[in-house]
Amino acid sequence: MRLARLLPLTAALLSVPALAASREVTLEVPGARLAATLQTPDGPQHARPPVALILAGSGPTDRNGDNPLSGPGGTYRKLAANLAARGIATLRPDKRGIGASTPADPREEALTFEDYVNDARAWLTWLSQQPDLGPVAVIGHSEGGTVALAAVQGQTPARAVVLLSAPGEDIGTTIRRQIGQNPANPPALVEETNRILDALGRGERVAEVSPVLASVFRPSVQPYLISSLRYDPQRLIASRNLPTLIVQGDRDLQVRPEDARLLAAAQPAARTHLARGVNHVLVPAPLDPAGNLARYGDAELPLERGVVTAVVEFLRGALR
Repeated sequence: MRLARLLPLTAALLSVPALAASREVTLEVPGARLAATLQTPDGPQHARPPVALILAGSGPTDRNGDNPLSGPGGTYRKLAANLAARGIATLRPDKRGIGASTPADPREEALTFEDYVNDARAWLTWLSQQPDLGPVAVIGHSEGGTVALAAVQGQTPARAVVLLSAPGEDIGTTIRRQIGQNPANPPALVEETNRILDALGRGERVAEVSPVLASVFRPSVQPYLISSLRYDPQRLIASRNLPTLIVQGDRDLQVRPEDARLLAAAQPAARTHLARGVNHVLVPAPLDPAGNLARYGDAELPLERGVVTAVVEFLRGALR
């Protein structure tokens, strides 16, 4: 593992000029009509620029990184603007069922993790076929990191992978740890969690779920969880030797620095950038959790300088 220099929190944040062109793109795939924003750097010096597919994290997060639960923070919009200003194009799609990407079957129980993986592969193929675009990379944020790793298994047009605040464990291990390590949870709740996850791991749905666990294990989300449990980020990253950058903030309330270490240990050739004072959505954040979470919805707060620099330098080298 090559460990990038830890960058201190700095008040000098990025100012990005509007030197990019954007257009709407749609793609028909089995079971859905997908929509995305293609953002390219302006100017003749940027003919056939390298391009990165940006995959969103979990929940109702749209192509810009906005989420009704946390606010219009615009993480992916900010990232795309920073990359375009530095000569790198991006495609940022709405996930199936979010924003303008409409599935044929909108029911929650119809969605599987494989849908996201197959959609990502379809976008990578589409990007590789565009005559005005250059080599292709994939950037996955949070759960999108696992989607990215799964999407590049086997033959892929992607030449590099960037993992931003990405989990290093499968979803089952994460849920067991979070519920089991919370001292406020009674033993019966921990036991029920383990029982449900054991059943889901066998591909079995669970009809009876305690109300306190319904937000995690409600019947309509169980098909998605069953499919998600098949994907172990450590196994996925170990199975491919594509150039890979792992970016992790040390004030992330959702993904631990330990997750980055797990991923790096599984793929020693990967580069790791640990950013001090940076939270899950890649902006500077205070230590207190309330103040940290308040930064999620700040649409004007720029991404932390060191994160952007690490991603740009990595992509420039990998997509030469």
